[in-house]
Amino acid sequence: MKNRFLLFFLLAIVSSCVTDGDDFYERIPFDGTGYTPIYKTAEEMAKIEVIGAQPLSKPGKIYVLEPYLFINESGKGIHIVDNSDPKKPQNISFISITGNYDMAAKGTFLYADNLTNLVVFDISNPKVPKLTKTVPNAIPVNNYPPFDGVYFECVESKKGIVTGWEKVPMSQKPNCMR
Repeated sequence: MKNRFLLFFLLAIVSSCVTDGDDFYERIPFDGTGYTPIYKTAEEMAKIEVIGAQPLSKPGKIYVLEPYLFINESGKGIHIVDNSDPKKPQNISFISITGNYDMAAKGTFLYADNLTNLVVFDISNPKVPKLTKTVPNAIPVNNYPPFDGVYFECVESKKGIVTGWEKVPMSQKPNCMR
């Protein structure tokens, strides 16, 4: 008898919170903007290279291997900075890694995400980092923007791999939202 009463009580509470026509999708106002996916091919995504120094624009995590700093550039890769003179740090190179948002290090190995892949670099000589291993599909990736309460164009996998999102003006409300 107690179980029936508890079940009835829970059902009454849940049903009091739901109303006809109450749709989360409809409650988020459309402001004429939304996110569109940025696509790349598998070959473009897998291209990892050490290039000349790049300016920092959206820095993230920092790893210190005295006197070097490894600074994540959100979505793009990792800056290598010689910090021998902290008053005049020298940006020496950049590891270009598509879809790189996170990194970690242990000893002389630097681990970074490359969208769904995990890449490992030997940084025993920080001036010449070496890609030593790629672990494919080690990281789950969601096919929606990393924001809540936004509209976005639905992903079409035949166009490629989603490597990022761009907020753009839209003439009509897209079919996807989060």
